[in-house]
Amino acid sequence: MLVGIIGFFAGIIGGMGMGGGTILIPALVLFASIDPKLAQSINLISSIPMTIAALIIHIKNKNVEFELVLPIAIFGIAAAVGGSLLAEYLNSQILRKAFGVFLFFIGLYEIKKGIYDNNNK
Repeated sequence: MLVGIIGFFAGIIGGMGMGGGTILIPALVLFASIDPKLAQSINLISSIPMTIAALIIHIKNKNVEFELVLPIAIFGIAAAVGGSLLAEYLNSQILRKAFGVFLFFIGLYEIKKGIYDNNNK
């Protein structure tokens, strides 16, 4: 049941375009006690159907700029291959800490953006 609830919220976040992995990976690691490397693998596999569903809706609503897709996809694929190879050599604890630091800075950025946007209204 817990995994289904985690998947539900990851799907909502992913459908909104914010990346369901930002919810799915930490939730699987913290609440389901899953190894970070396994959580990342689960995230990648589960994101395929969620991404396809969200993509169909975003294309239908004309929210996709196709001229941006090719360069982003090419560099994204190259970085994904490099990151996957790097992850094989890193300890899971290092990956867990690095992801935590990443989420911390994303959170700080979002807080700063929210404060700055509210002050300019």
